[in-house]
Amino acid sequence: MVIGIGGVSNAGKSTLARNLKSAFNHARVVSLCQDDYAFPTSILPKIHGHADWEIPQSIDFTRYREEALRHIGTVPFVILEGIFAFHDPELNALMDLKLFLTLKKETFLERKNKDIRWGKEPAWYVEHIWNSHLEYCHKHPVEQAIILPADHGIDAMALAQKHICPKLVLKNT
Repeated sequence: MVIGIGGVSNAGKSTLARNLKSAFNHARVVSLCQDDYAFPTSILPKIHGHADWEIPQSIDFTRYREEALRHIGTVPFVILEGIFAFHDPELNALMDLKLFLTLKKETFLERKNKDIRWGKEPAWYVEHIWNSHLEYCHKHPVEQAIILPADHGIDAMALAQKHICPKLVLKNT
């Protein structure tokens, strides 16, 4: 089963992927984070001298797709997560379940301002992240995606029972 998890920065995509892996008792789950397939900073487009991670061109989709295809069919679960999770048409077509995490802008700003993984981002760039999400993440196909408000977190076990287990039954019949 291939599960896609998309949504704005700081919505909880990586956390949900980790929690789903735990909910499946780590039963041969491969989780691929799109961040790991970003091009090197030195070749990324720049915005006001700042590397622009917030556009689809920042991701090496060929390498991401190749790695996903290497695992699909070899393990029971492959999780593909990232802000552009549904951008690649070939990967999009392979997804059995699409989860799109949403946040209110206020929640996004609160979380992003606390996020210092890559250092403190200037306010203009945080605004750019939000605007890029609105521009790019809603352009690629999210049809048949389950929209999940993530302002208060997501219970992975409940999600698995409600949406994943029924798909597994259908897929295996």
